[in-house]
Amino acid sequence: MLWREPGSPEQFDFAGTFDPDLRLPSPPFRFEREDLSGTQPKLSVRDANGASWNVKFGFEVKSEAFAWRIVRACGYFVEPNFFVAEGSIQGLPPRLQRPSDSVLPDGKFRNARFQPRSPGFRFLPDRSWHWTNNPFRDTPELKGLRVLLMLLSNFDNKDSRVGKAGGPNTAMFQVSVKGAEPVVAYSFTDWGSTMGRWGHLQGQSDWNCQDFTAQSRELVKGTRDGNVVFGFEGHVPDFNDGITPADLQWLAARLGRITDAQIRTGLAASGASLAEIDCFSKALRVRIEALLAAGDRPTLASH
Repeated sequence: MLWREPGSPEQFDFAGTFDPDLRLPSPPFRFEREDLSGTQPKLSVRDANGASWNVKFGFEVKSEAFAWRIVRACGYFVEPNFFVAEGSIQGLPPRLQRPSDSVLPDGKFRNARFQPRSPGFRFLPDRSWHWTNNPFRDTPELKGLRVLLMLLSNFDNKDSRVGKAGGPNTAMFQVSVKGAEPVVAYSFTDWGSTMGRWGHLQGQSDWNCQDFTAQSRELVKGTRDGNVVFGFEGHVPDFNDGITPADLQWLAARLGRITDAQIRTGLAASGASLAEIDCFSKALRVRIEALLAAGDRPTLASH
């Protein structure tokens, strides 16, 4: 599976978990081990409820904590990420292999991203997939996911064509739901390279509203030969190709129902300042309206 019907996107609580069986991170937090994967410092901890979390620090934490909410509200399988402004991790070793300015020797931290580790959403190693060679090729569901990456300026759109160095960001998970057989879910995993400036080799940024706003009117350039023309540029060539107004109509039936109030709530829950909440919410609305217009969907969410 790549996607499931989300129900009523306008009813999701963008400050919550989107899952009644998942609680927000609850202190105190206890250190379990250091996670050396990826490029940013990460730790594994357990919280007061006994839940296991992967805690990440660095410049991507706010964008990761926000972007997944838009993607999940549209029905895609995506790992939840929660922003925790400050706290303390008990049992931290005297020296980390990959230290962070966000973590003090006494375990106090600031600006962290907490991602749950649950047997109900289990990562399958070495199962990355290809944007154009997969069971969902040419479906509106796959094209909708590509559009969401463009909407959020996710330039790090690497798939299985990328080797171990740098790593692909497409992956598969085994998803278990009570009362149903487990399914294999196709997912995109890196939502940190978002909310800034898109690009390929230079000039990209994360969580920068000036950059995000500056490119917003370039997202949709028009249509040509029945396809929508996008200004987006990422690390994968031909990523923008073959998306039609009908594909945008399909996505608009979900994306177009997300309200400004939800977006603002999600930004606040992700550590955005008041100025960033105003800036990002306005820029996102410009982008969403451009997608709706290109799909000949003039009805917008109330805001």
